[in-house]
This record gives sequence, structure tokens and C-alpha cells, in this order.
Amino acid sequence: MRPSELTRYRFEGRWTLSAPPAEVYGVLERVDDYPRWWPQVRRAERTGEASGRVLVRSLLPYDLRMDIRAVRHEPENGVLEAALSGDLEGWMRWTVRPAGAGTLVLHEQDTDLAKPLLRLLGVPGRPLLRANHALMMRGGRRGLAAFLAGGGEAV
Repeated sequence: MRPSELTRYRFEGRWTLSAPPAEVYGVLERVDDYPRWWPQVRRAERTGEASGRVLVRSLLPYDLRMDIRAVRHEPENGVLEAALSGDLEGWMRWTVRPAGAGTLVLHEQDTDLAKPLLRLLGVPGRPLLRANHALMMRGGRRGLAAFLAGGGEAV
């Protein structure tokens, strides 16, 4: 692994949800509502028409602050992509597709640790940081499924 790769993380995940794709896409595009259904997203605010700021915290005792700027917003193709800056630098993408009577959501993320403490822990703590991310994503999937099933009510 090259030194520049030591603090780089790539993630991919799939969520299967029973709600229709358009409904799922509608919830995912409203980042400022994420704290209503995603327990690890502690705060989210819109800072512009296509930008926002989030504070996330999973199991590990640290907060991540990120600015998010939309770079692709394609409801007709089911794609939402954003550039990330702050404690993480890189990008993330949601792709929403029909799957039977419900929806398949693909999540992709390619980020570099920018927060100094995380950069220090990036190599020895790699398994722990990956597990922390997995727990956060599990919380997001569960929260979104419950939010959709409850008609958009906070969980």
C-alpha cells in the first residue's frame, strides 16, 4: 500500500427497502432531514441550495464534521452524488434502483481521512474504523426502513 493510500477508505453497500424508488430517493435527497431517521447523523443543516454541513458520530468517541456539496442530482437515473470536505475528503454516491416491489439502494464512498487524529489512527485503527463505518451504515439502513414504513415520521 502506497503512503497516500494509508488514510484512504473505499466503501460499498447495498440496502434493500420495501418502499418505492421515488420515495426512497426523495428521502435521501433531503440531507437536512437525515437526523430524523439516521441515529448516527447527529446534526445536518443546509448551507446553500446544493450544499450542507453534517455532524456524524457512530460507536467510536469522535465526531466527524463534513461539508457536503451536490455534484450529481439525477432523479430520473436515481443518482445522488456529493463531494465531501472537512474531516473526510472525497465523495459519496447513492444509486436508487427498483428491486421487485421495493428498492435497492447502492452506497459508494471514496474518502481520505483529513482529521489529524484520524490520520494518526488510520493505519493501526483501520479494522476499527471500518467496523465503525459498518455500524453507522447498519443504523442508517434500519432507520431509513423504519422512517419509510412509518410514513416519514422520525424514529
